[in-house]
Amino acid sequence: MLKNIPTLTHQQQQEAVEKIQALMANGISSGVAITEIAHELYANHVGERISLY
Repeated sequence: MLKNIPTLTHQQQQEAVEKIQALMANGISSGVAITEIAHELYANHVGERISLY
């Protein structure tokens, strides 16, 4: 089960994708880039969160 997932607006999702793409353009693997941005989102998100079963 996934718990405490930040909910993101479309704009926030787009910004996350752009950050991931920028990291990948600098030679970071997609998995590492996604993990880094996910950690950033979890650490800095203020707002609603959901849990998935």
